[in-house]
Parts: sequence; structure tokens; C-alpha cells
Amino acid sequence: MSSFSESLFKKTPVVGILRGYTVKQVMQIAEVYADAGFTNLEITMNTPNALQIIEELARTFKTQLNIGAGTVLDAKQVDAVVAVGGQFIVSPVVDMAVIAHCVAKAVPIFPGAYSPTEIYTASKAGARMVKVFPATQLGPKYIADVLAPLDQIELMPTAGVTIDNLSPFAQAGAKAFGMGGNLFKPDLIAAEDWLGLKAHLVLFKEKLEQTFNSIK
Repeated sequence: MSSFSESLFKKTPVVGILRGYTVKQVMQIAEVYADAGFTNLEITMNTPNALQIIEELARTFKTQLNIGAGTVLDAKQVDAVVAVGGQFIVSPVVDMAVIAHCVAKAVPIFPGAYSPTEIYTASKAGARMVKVFPATQLGPKYIADVLAPLDQIELMPTAGVTIDNLSPFAQAGAKAFGMGGNLFKPDLIAAEDWLGLKAHLVLFKEKLEQTFNSIK
């Protein structure tokens, strides 16, 4: 069973996605991210030393962040992530074996789906929430259209989410967001401008709170 915290997830319903950064960079980014008020962080499995990073994050930020793995494509990866303290799983696809394995282990799974059929299938199989991916070309109207007949399903648009379209996506019914480069600005990270990154993240957090408060 995972130690995933629902209260932490709901506190700031954003999954920040880090891919390709070093252990040192990730630990610094995570500190800034947590200080800015974010609570859920994903390390993709195609990041070098991903399991080591997840283990260090889980140990260091266990009361501040839910730590998960992304780009998970098979059950062996699920087991490896859980073994080092990972608390949730994200996949870019609907793999029924991965979903079933996560459900059996009581590990929250966020599978990536594109079509209404994929979204419904993933939800019915036990997904904690369905990652609508890639959301870049789909937009908020697509989310609203899917939720019209499937309003029992929670959706998390991922890829293409920005500070400018947070509100339209939320108004359409999105319950969470997956964000990578638009959240973790590569230029700020490359420059090790941690104060600049924190200011950017705080602004994003404020916009997120305003967005969800406006539709309560």
C-alpha cells in the first residue's frame, strides 16, 4: 500500500513533472517547489537515476510532498518505484496490466488517455484520476465535452497547460493539472536562479488558488 496523502494532493492539485535533471538539481528544485506551496512531484522513469532521485525525495520531503514516478510502462517499474518510497504512478498510456497492478497494490495510478473511450476505460479500471494527454491540441472545450456525459470521472489535463489557460481548463471541469516546462522554467533552472523560480512558482500557485476559488 502506498503512503500517498489525499490531503496533500488536494491541497494543491498540480503534479509537477521533472524529466532529465540531475539528482542535485532535482533536490534544489523540490525544495523551492515545496516552499512555494506545491505538494505533488513526479519524476519520469526515463530520467537518469530516477529511482535514486525518487528515494531521496521521498526521504527528504515525506511530510511536504507526494512523490511519484511518471512514464511508467510496466508492472516491474511500479514495484521498483514503490520499493524506494514512491507514492503514486503516472503513465502516458492506458495499460490495463499496469492499472490492475497498481489497484492491487493500492497505489494511486494516473494513466494517460486521449479519447472518451480510453478515459472511460481507465477510470472504470480503477484510475485515481485520468491524465488527459497530450492536452496541448485538445483544449478546455474538449474537457467540457468529455465531462458532459462522463461527469463522474476526474480529469487531469497534462501538456499544454499554462498560467493563462488554467482558468478555462478548471471552468471546463478539470480537477487537477500536470505541468512540466511551463511550471519548471528551464532557463531559470539552468541559471540556478532559485529565487526567480520560486517567484514564478508562487505566482502560479496564486493563480491556481484564484482559479479554483472562483468556481466553488
